[in-house]
Amino acid sequence: MTDQVSSDAVLRLFADGSTVVLQGLHRLWPPLIEFADQLAADLGHPTQVNAYVTPPSSRGFSPHYDVHDVFVLQVAGEKHWTIHEPVLEEPLRSQPWNDRAAEVAAAARREPVIDAVLRPGDALYLPRGYLHSAVALGQTSAHLTIGVHSVTRWSAVESVLDLVRTLAADDRELRRALPLGVDLAEPGALRDDVATVVGALQQWLGRVDAGQVADRVRGRAWAQVRPEPVAPLAQATAAAALSPDSVLRLRPRLRTALRTAPADAAGGDRVTLLGGRRSHEFPAATRPALEALLASGELKVADLAGLEPADQLTLARRLVTESVAVVADAHLGPADGVPATAPEPGPTGPGAPAPDAGGDDGERADALGTGS
Repeated sequence: MTDQVSSDAVLRLFADGSTVVLQGLHRLWPPLIEFADQLAADLGHPTQVNAYVTPPSSRGFSPHYDVHDVFVLQVAGEKHWTIHEPVLEEPLRSQPWNDRAAEVAAAARREPVIDAVLRPGDALYLPRGYLHSAVALGQTSAHLTIGVHSVTRWSAVESVLDLVRTLAADDRELRRALPLGVDLAEPGALRDDVATVVGALQQWLGRVDAGQVADRVRGRAWAQVRPEPVAPLAQATAAAALSPDSVLRLRPRLRTALRTAPADAAGGDRVTLLGGRRSHEFPAATRPALEALLASGELKVADLAGLEPADQLTLARRLVTESVAVVADAHLGPADGVPATAPEPGPTGPGAPAPDAGGDDGERADALGTGS
């Protein structure tokens, strides 16, 4: 009954001129899942896809700007777009248009920079910050918006500040308590302490390693790309039954890279496999095998290069149990009907340390719209 009432309410709103917004199609419809993932890989920036269905002669949204780039792809009907110069160039997520509603409304009354009608097959690019609004013409309009969530220099700023906060916590002077009896209501009461803090932070800023910052920026960007879910019981069963002929497949949409890791406590060389926002350390001898899997995306356990058969099986099991790879022909068990990320595994060989805690690889923490 509830579903019927909801459907009726949607139909009434649509008949009254409301736009139907289908959020997050990059997670729901396989063709768009693949399209958005490949686009994100090509651009190096996370993407999302929404759809907008607007009834005839109706406006989808009032003039506004988005805090991400948008590609509009007209699918059906016609829509008249009006684009104006930004009131704030290249806005951040923390600078939404409604914080500048009066400026936006005033700018929307000026001469537009684009005044055009999109028809099926047409595309429009809107850099973040550009004001836009659109009206459907004589029939129902449908379009996709491809949102590109740019990784910006501000991402590096945030990562630098995170690192400074971590490093500066080791500074005893910065951990000191303020004087007893300090009057925090007096603006000048903290002048000397603030000067000390600012001077110390400037020194700590000079110690920030650019490589660490880049790695944090990468981790944040990769965390916005959700890998394909795995069926944990089926994969656990398949991992236990691995053979040289088993086919491993790199987990779809999992961002990966290999790096040389510091030697372990015993002096052994290591290699780090970055997967989403997690990292996995392996003995350096596994590098050829890991490179082969990352390059091909799919291979037999027996083709894990440079390893003895027993070590091939050990490496393959670890890759599967840590959800880096899946067994291509794994079957669902009776209790495995809902795909989910495999739980954090314990350490396994060869020579494996416990993996870091990272949660679900690539889970987006936001649900930003791309309103049109």
